[in-house]
Amino acid sequence: MNDPTPDLIFQTAAGFMMSKHLFAANELGVFETLDDRPLTLEELARDLGIPPRTTRITADAMVALGFLEKQDDRYRNTAVSATFLSGKTPADLRSFLRFWNNISYPQWQRLEEALRTNRGVRRDDFDPDQQRIFSEGVAAITAGPAHAMAEKYDFARHRKVLDLGGGVGEFLVPILDRYPQLEGTLFELPPVAEVARDALATNPVGPRITIVAGDLFEDLFPEDHDALILANVVHYFDHERNLELLRRIRERVSSGARLLIVDFWTNPQHTEPLFAAMMAGEFLTNVGGDVFSEEEGKGWLRETGWEYLQTIPLAGPTSLVVGEAI
Repeated sequence: MNDPTPDLIFQTAAGFMMSKHLFAANELGVFETLDDRPLTLEELARDLGIPPRTTRITADAMVALGFLEKQDDRYRNTAVSATFLSGKTPADLRSFLRFWNNISYPQWQRLEEALRTNRGVRRDDFDPDQQRIFSEGVAAITAGPAHAMAEKYDFARHRKVLDLGGGVGEFLVPILDRYPQLEGTLFELPPVAEVARDALATNPVGPRITIVAGDLFEDLFPEDHDALILANVVHYFDHERNLELLRRIRERVSSGARLLIVDFWTNPQHTEPLFAAMMAGEFLTNVGGDVFSEEEGKGWLRETGWEYLQTIPLAGPTSLVVGEAI
């Protein structure tokens, strides 16, 4: 048996440096600037509008992490950066990094406080700019699972879809695009609903989406829908609050309606997938939330008037748990 080394400690402890280097390069526009052609250090510094010395620091860090390549004296994007961070493809994750840099990163500095007090540490409500960064970032993160859900779940059996806590329509848009017979309703808190109206105003499926502002626990949400999406919502609440939410939804639908719960479902020990286990800290610091196992989700369905039907893996660590109203 080999003697233990501190390598895992050093590797994990340096994670914040890697993250912050990536966030900073994204904010500075490094990847957009390098999209058209490779640049020398002096050219990159000129286009970024920052000193050559600090340009070298950020560019070399991106080379070390695999986001840039350096050939002779020129920097260029790697395939990953060109695809996801240049802003030149539909698979754009720049707003996701902006969200984690501006909102999540400061909250994580207070993780110990959240662990000691069992509550979120975000002190103030979002201002309009923060709400836009948050909503656009969440939409970018969920783009993969949203498109996967439109492909993997058969919406042909449905006529009206209600997305509860549906953000800016990131799940409804690919679903309605793929199924032209569907009508959609987006139910969100008033500040998010305003962002959604702007985001959907020019979208081709926007006219088929009705936006309703309200609170999941305080207001009655629209009836007469046979498919209800609850995507990335249950991790905002604890066990009892989620039971209450599923009961409220069941009261507003007819037998046979489907409930589609999308989240970072874990194994029974809450240790896998790794990303989901780490996201428990994100949800805790943000709103006092948590991650839950697939077994816990099935239990909620049984207790609140739903029959569990199936689990469908989507993209990355995200899965869809499907229930039907009894």
